Amino acid sequence: MPAKSKARKAAPVKAVAAPAEGSNAALLARRQAAVARGVASAAPIFAARAENAELWDVEGKRYIDFAGGIAVLNTGHRHPGVIAAAKAQEDLYTHTSFQVVPYEPYVALAEKLNALAPGDFAKKTLLVTTGAEAVENAVKIARAYTGRPGVIAFSAGYHGRTLLTLGLTGKVTPYKKDVGPFPSDIYRAPFPDARDGVTVESALKALETLMKTDADPDRIAAIILEPVLGEGGYHPVPTEMWQALRAICDRHGILLIADEIQSGFARTGAWFAIQHSGVVPDLITVAKSMAGGYPIAGVVGRAEVMDSLSPGGLGGTYGGNPVACAAALAAIGAIESEGLLERSTALGARLREQFSEMGARVAPFRMWDIRGLGAMLAVEFVTDFDSATPDAALTKAVIANALKRGLILLSCGMHGNAVRIMVPITAPDAVVAEGMAIFEAALAEAIAAEQKLAAE
Repeated sequence: MPAKSKARKAAPVKAVAAPAEGSNAALLARRQAAVARGVASAAPIFAARAENAELWDVEGKRYIDFAGGIAVLNTGHRHPGVIAAAKAQEDLYTHTSFQVVPYEPYVALAEKLNALAPGDFAKKTLLVTTGAEAVENAVKIARAYTGRPGVIAFSAGYHGRTLLTLGLTGKVTPYKKDVGPFPSDIYRAPFPDARDGVTVESALKALETLMKTDADPDRIAAIILEPVLGEGGYHPVPTEMWQALRAICDRHGILLIADEIQSGFARTGAWFAIQHSGVVPDLITVAKSMAGGYPIAGVVGRAEVMDSLSPGGLGGTYGGNPVACAAALAAIGAIESEGLLERSTALGARLREQFSEMGARVAPFRMWDIRGLGAMLAVEFVTDFDSATPDAALTKAVIANALKRGLILLSCGMHGNAVRIMVPITAPDAVVAEGMAIFEAALAEAIAAEQKLAAE
């Protein structure tokens, strides 16, 4: 007879403690249950408070913020002047809709933007709520003025996540995947990127070919381009490219749109990044750091172009919200009074030098490029200098290591192998230095982990 099997005792069930109420883990579980999956978050922490370039999560841990809300906080978290202006406006009224009962803050901000924008000609401004909305309206204005439907954008450009702006955006994953088709009469030209072997000369030649084969210049309303690619890797547009585009637009009656949503308001050491080239666009889209953390955006341009639509053709219920207008006027005032244009230039030069030394010291032949304008910088990582293969894994490790150590970073670039620097320009030198020390430690840890894995 077969031996009787011994009864097995059930293993004791270990109780798994639920995440503490109000902890990052508890909030993350609530987020996953309540928020659409397509809304991504770079860091698994939840903000409790923030000040200038520092942020504290709900568990009390302090972080240095080199992401700046995706380049929204050039004047820092909760700039005193911005907060005071917004609170003062809240005591008066928070909304009437400018299309119903107008108000002075909208007019004052429009006047200020008209004065700041480059170009010795009369200008007018439209205020809206988001950057994508600004781009949509810039295209709409250009089409109305020219009577033409076509728009030319560039590879690696980012202009928003609405259907029209996704048509302009030059990156599929994660933005355009599964949500087409996109609007017609949008054409794409190559961006001049020496890293990919695309020179200004070859980019212009390709644009010329595009205009011969698909994009009839007589049907093109506008050419749109970021002066410094944002999501595309913080590549500045070469001055000769801007000059050539201006000449092409003038020759064919096409409007030139500078998308300054990420590069504007002192990020590059100028009010607008295109000012470094000396070229004047017809329209400029603005948002992000214009209001120091409050949601507002706009289109600034030639008065006759901006007036091309009839009354009622432009607007939006919340466009140019009075509280956001007050905040924007204060943020612009802070940039002026605190010398943030000059500080951006100096900060960028110092960071560039420090990154160069860091790369040589900690990660030889891995930090391929340090690029940008002013304090709008990116550091690109590769597997080695010989092949220059983009190294997204190293980039991801640096960002993860930095977060553990208390530094918030974001990546960018078509290959996800660049870290972009968007630290508030108002950040104290000591805080910036602390952030750079954490960056170096995070990079050293990532390199050491690679070497250990290779040795096993």
